[in-house]
Amino acid sequence: MSGSSLKNVLATAVMTGVNEARARIFGHVLNPTGQRSPHKILRKKLIGDKVSEWYPHDIKQDDPLIMARQEQERLSKLEMLKRRGKGPPKKGQGKRAAKRSK
Repeated sequence: MSGSSLKNVLATAVMTGVNEARARIFGHVLNPTGQRSPHKILRKKLIGDKVSEWYPHDIKQDDPLIMARQEQERLSKLEMLKRRGKGPPKKGQGKRAAKRSK
């Protein structure tokens, strides 16, 4: 009886040793308990740099002259619409306010 239990102990020790060696050789993470681990996700390459290289640099955000010109164009367009009577209504005088007053 003690011979078979000794065999089992040796067999489990050999298997754990083989598993550890295999993990070291192939670069795997040994997880004998089977608990959840983020290693699979952390092992992947990061893609943030690739994504940021794909989109060109936006000069509009850095140059205040471009932003000022766009704001000036917006204000001139708004002024032109107001002169034609097509601008936004004053606060509290839109369609909903007109419906409530009836």
